[in-house]
Amino acid sequence: MAKKIPLRQCVGCGEMKGKKDMMRVLKTVEDEICLDVTGKKNGRGAYVCRSRECLKQARKNKGLERSFKMSIPGEVYDSLEKEFENLEAE
Repeated sequence: MAKKIPLRQCVGCGEMKGKKDMMRVLKTVEDEICLDVTGKKNGRGAYVCRSRECLKQARKNKGLERSFKMSIPGEVYDSLEKEFENLEAE
């Protein structure tokens, strides 16, 4: 039997994609929001496609706010975008 690929829904575009093709955004116990590159950290995770467009979309449609049930300041999105750029540069 073929191994099942775990699918996650992007909070930006709403598409279902394989977990490995996405970035995990994490809300820690201290209510901090950060990128979880390993996908193994403890906390509530939301997934975004590895494209800046989806991050912008998530910002516009408040996808992360819905996932984490809290309001998210603009600086958090800005720092997520910076982290994204660093990953793309690698």
